[in-house]
Amino acid sequence: MAIGARDYIDKLLVKKYADEKVDNHDAVESMVNPEKMLEAMNDVAAIQRNMFMLSQRLSSACYAINAKAARYQKREVNEG
Repeated sequence: MAIGARDYIDKLLVKKYADEKVDNHDAVESMVNPEKMLEAMNDVAAIQRNMFMLSQRLSSACYAINAKAARYQKREVNEG
């Protein structure tokens, strides 16, 4: 998939709107404090990281418990 103007009309539209400024984010004051937003995102990431580590530890502990509680039985293998 190519990016850019392919035909005459697309080229004219690109030429017309090339110098237009469409992103006026400097003119609008944000309703959300960016520092508080980044702090909240950092807190969520820390919580998710801790939950993942706890999940891994729990999985390891359950595996160890199941391995200790396992009872193995010998089976006779029929050859032939």
